[in-house]
Amino acid sequence: MAQESTKRTITLGTGGLTFDDVIAVAREGAKVQLDSSSIAAMSASRAFIEKYASGDTPVYGVSTGFGALATRHIDVKDRVQLQKSLIRSHAAGVGPAVEKEVVRALMFLRLRTMATGRTGVRVELAQTFVDFLNADITPVVPEFGSLGCSGDLAPLSHCALSMMGEGRVHNPQGEIVDSAVAMKAAGIAPIELEEKEGLALINGTDGMLGMLIMAIRDLEELSRVADITAAMSIEGLLGTDKVFTPELHFPLRPQVGQAVSAANIFGLLKGSGIVASHVNDTSQVQDAYSLRCAPQVAGAVRDTISYAATIAERELQSAIDNPVVLPDGRVQSNGNFHGAPVAYVLDFLAIAAADLGSIAERRTDRALDKARNFGLPPFLADDPGVDSGLMIAQYTQAGLVSENKRLASPASVDSIPSSAMQEDHVSMGWSAARKLRKVVENLSRVLAIELVTSARAIDLRTGLNPSQATGRVIAELRKSVAGPGPDRFISPELEAADALVRSGKVSAAAREVFAELR
Repeated sequence: MAQESTKRTITLGTGGLTFDDVIAVAREGAKVQLDSSSIAAMSASRAFIEKYASGDTPVYGVSTGFGALATRHIDVKDRVQLQKSLIRSHAAGVGPAVEKEVVRALMFLRLRTMATGRTGVRVELAQTFVDFLNADITPVVPEFGSLGCSGDLAPLSHCALSMMGEGRVHNPQGEIVDSAVAMKAAGIAPIELEEKEGLALINGTDGMLGMLIMAIRDLEELSRVADITAAMSIEGLLGTDKVFTPELHFPLRPQVGQAVSAANIFGLLKGSGIVASHVNDTSQVQDAYSLRCAPQVAGAVRDTISYAATIAERELQSAIDNPVVLPDGRVQSNGNFHGAPVAYVLDFLAIAAADLGSIAERRTDRALDKARNFGLPPFLADDPGVDSGLMIAQYTQAGLVSENKRLASPASVDSIPSSAMQEDHVSMGWSAARKLRKVVENLSRVLAIELVTSARAIDLRTGLNPSQATGRVIAELRKSVAGPGPDRFISPELEAADALVRSGKVSAAAREVFAELR
């Protein structure tokens, strides 16, 4: 949920943005403004559109219908109504409203494309987007309605409809009200769409891109947490740190993410009294895969995030619209609205995130099994039999992992034809983004449960001290989650641990000791 921010204003020119810019507007409530270069570019392209608007030359979206109705020539007198009808008919989404941060990202990214001067909209239209964002008015956008091709049509149409003074919005107080009411309170005049403008408001990959960028940022943090909880599980299960030494990774297998994760785990375990306590024990030749191969899995996740970020960065530099206004004045139809590049990496991230949760759950299960946890009580219970310890916490974790496995099934392979077969192949990128958000949410909870479990296992290693880094993490956890003891209502503690993971405080605590954590 975006929060009011007076610290930063994002200035939109004709160039690209950064992930930080998108996050600032979507999640932190940063203000937005247009610079002189974007105003000049929009004014120049609008002049080209106005020439076509009064002529007979067929131009898609200016003098023709849309989609399968593109063969219909629209009379000059009907061309403004054409744009209004487009928005009203395309605002056809259903289901619960998507999150505020998603809508703000959606609006901001559509505004960014307008600012390039490639869409042909008037400056006044772009300024209305600015005014909505700065006034903290958020259109109600239903979850279902986008196929991820021809842009995120329905979600963007709901935004455009709100700016016409129709539809519903969340006002700055979070109440759902008529858009006209919120606009009047903020002193914003409803937009009057002119030629080409309705189409320019809805023909982009902005929703799926915004969700991709936010997921990348979330997964970057969760990857750090996964390395921390893995290190803690290794301590709790009397594992070794020898397999994480640098010479076993990049020189032998030059996978960048793996080397980073291995270095993280190795550094986090430095000085661990628990690891040192069995360094000369030759009875355990190799740890289980879920411990030994932690950097191989977490590293692959990191590399997947890196690839997804490359695609997102390219999309963030793009001007997505159909038709597009070229610098020489041509208004040219194209297929850049197709969300395939974004949809694929959204699905790819869901697969990677699901697997990161899967290996974490295996470590948790191992810590609770008296046959495999090297002397700890079953389920880490205080009085096993009377107490069940963390038995059902692992059930919850397993349920989350199982759901993520289902959600990892790719949406982008499920193209379904639409618009009377004119739009006969679609990306399903919006669907891929929506399920990825759920996967990320579930992963945070999975890692929170491993955090609680591994911390309890470490605490039960009486007389042995963890590393300074993991000890600092446990100390942070103990501010909201108590240590071992008789059974108690555990759900609030798991929720508190999840909040701690999502807040960034887990990785921040580790960095107080191990500053090199990446």
